[in-house]
Amino acid sequence: MKNESEQRDGALSSGCRLDENLVEFGRLLRRAGLPVGPAAIIDAIRAVEVVGIESREDFYWTLHAVLVTKREQRAVFDESFRLFWKPGRLQAPVLVDRPAASGPEREPPRPAAARVAQALHADRPPEASEAAEGVERDLRLTASAQERFQRRDFAQMNAEEIAEAKARIARLAFADDRLPTRRLVAAARGRIDPRRTLRAALRTGGDMILPLARKRATIRPPVVALCDISGSMNAYSRVVLHFLHALGERRRVETFLFGTRLTNVSRALRLRDPDAALAACAGAVPDWSGGTRIATALHEFNRLWSRRVLGQGAIVLLVTDGLERDSLGELGAEMDHLHRSCRRLIWLNPLLRFDGFEARARGIRAILPHVDEFRAVHSLDAVGDLVRALGAGTEDRAHPRRHLAIASGG
Repeated sequence: MKNESEQRDGALSSGCRLDENLVEFGRLLRRAGLPVGPAAIIDAIRAVEVVGIESREDFYWTLHAVLVTKREQRAVFDESFRLFWKPGRLQAPVLVDRPAASGPEREPPRPAAARVAQALHADRPPEASEAAEGVERDLRLTASAQERFQRRDFAQMNAEEIAEAKARIARLAFADDRLPTRRLVAAARGRIDPRRTLRAALRTGGDMILPLARKRATIRPPVVALCDISGSMNAYSRVVLHFLHALGERRRVETFLFGTRLTNVSRALRLRDPDAALAACAGAVPDWSGGTRIATALHEFNRLWSRRVLGQGAIVLLVTDGLERDSLGELGAEMDHLHRSCRRLIWLNPLLRFDGFEARARGIRAILPHVDEFRAVHSLDAVGDLVRALGAGTEDRAHPRRHLAIASGG
């Protein structure tokens, strides 16, 4: 009579549901963003046939060794394995139970949890789910719905819409706005480089002198972001952090969060996985959704960080509503210092979403004279305008003087 391990190993080759579950698990990882193809799934099935399924830990590391190729993929794999391979699932049907909703008494959400939960039900037919819930769909205004979604306020979006907005931000086409530097590099054409020309002539004994050229090197200007994480800015700051994470894959981005204190989260935001990066940022900031002290945070940045990060034609993004009550005189002085230290200073304010916005608040009036552009940051359209502005330069409709003139009655 066969023992339990022999029965399990024999089940792998007798047509049980484990191989189908492995195929579904690979599809789940692919929907969650991991590059898992058919060849990797076949290798995983063969590896499980060799190792067996007596130990859950051995089973985990077998799949990990085959399907995970980079360190930043582990958070997604761990959450997918936890939700998919529940106890008693090795020979269960392919259907996956919906994960339980997290309540206030449960542990905080893990990195990549939202992405994996969404990928688990990505193949669920929408017609079936809507029929079960008694929902009727009207497809006549689909284009208009997409346009409304582009203009919808981030604060009014539900969790599914926020996830879609983050995915669209990650797919944005960023401009290639390069700036010339003082450093010279070799080039096919341009001004003659005497040193390289003579050095090349020495290799041939001076028999043949071919002129070699040089040109000024170009770089993408770095972006420095100062994001307000007070309670009134919470819904917008998280989306802006996703935008900065996507932007950081194309150029150097330095990110600072401030509420009642200033925190540098640049290293945390450089993690390749966006969910892990946002979780690391939240863990590094003790004053999230608290109060705000804009002048104090700017003073600390100007004193400790401006000389380190504001080189090479840096662009500064100030993300705040500007509702400062204390230290208004210091706020104007610190903004002037910051404006003189960078090439462009762009203020992103979600209050601009209101059609009747006027710069009446004293904090807003203290900041406006010291910024180059004044833009909204409340919707996908606003983020798209910012992307175009980073490459095209200042636009007239974003100039802050217009709001100052309206507020003063001019």
